[in-house]
Amino acid sequence: MFLPSFRVDGKKAIVTGAGRGIGRALAIGLAESGADVALLSRTEEDLTETARIIEQLDRKALILPTDVTKREEVQLAVQKIVDEWGVIDILINNAGMNIRSKALEVTDHEWHTIMDTNLKSAFMMAQETGNIMKDQETGGKILSVTSVGGHVALRTGVVYAATKAALIQMTKVLALEWGQYNINVNAIGPWYFKTPLTEKLLADEAYVKDILTVTPLKRIGELPELVGPVVFLSSSAGDYVHGQTLFVDGGMTIQGF
Repeated sequence: MFLPSFRVDGKKAIVTGAGRGIGRALAIGLAESGADVALLSRTEEDLTETARIIEQLDRKALILPTDVTKREEVQLAVQKIVDEWGVIDILINNAGMNIRSKALEVTDHEWHTIMDTNLKSAFMMAQETGNIMKDQETGGKILSVTSVGGHVALRTGVVYAATKAALIQMTKVLALEWGQYNINVNAIGPWYFKTPLTEKLLADEAYVKDILTVTPLKRIGELPELVGPVVFLSSSAGDYVHGQTLFVDGGMTIQGF
């Protein structure tokens, strides 16, 4: 038999920023593929709705309101997951944000907020879960959501771009260090997808026209098209993919912006 499983039946996953948008879609997609999912975000109300959908799929959901920029809260959440499930098989580092300031206008507060949310949180989550995964016979999967903005230059968002580029490099270094523990470390790099965070931007016809000009597929991404690559990389089908960033971008990065 040559076809490996693209499912994650019985696996225990963590998704940060799981309350809405991409995070909610990834959490539900993993549940649809058979995983139980621990949901992390600062807004409990949003997590409750994600959990409700997951439980309708006959999978388990742990609601863990967590500020993933704070080490003590990350440690507490990871410990609760281990206490409840005993293992952590999959980590999806999805928590992120952006402030669209021009480089000359970026404040210290903006710098620290974006760095902490996008980069520091991802490293702390990877470090804390990596310590669990390395002692498991089954190892684990760590997947971070970066961006095309970490690979090509966009018009605004220099701090955001710096964090996403750092995530790509962090993925490579962690893969090099942790491959010996059977921990796969990869990333995905989305372009524009329809989410609550992009709703206002995508309501601007001129803005969308600019986006589509540099997108060979000539359309905005739909969330299921992001879920597929994440489930693949989280499953045994992706076991030999290691240290890579898969751009899910309608071809945008083959020509730049």
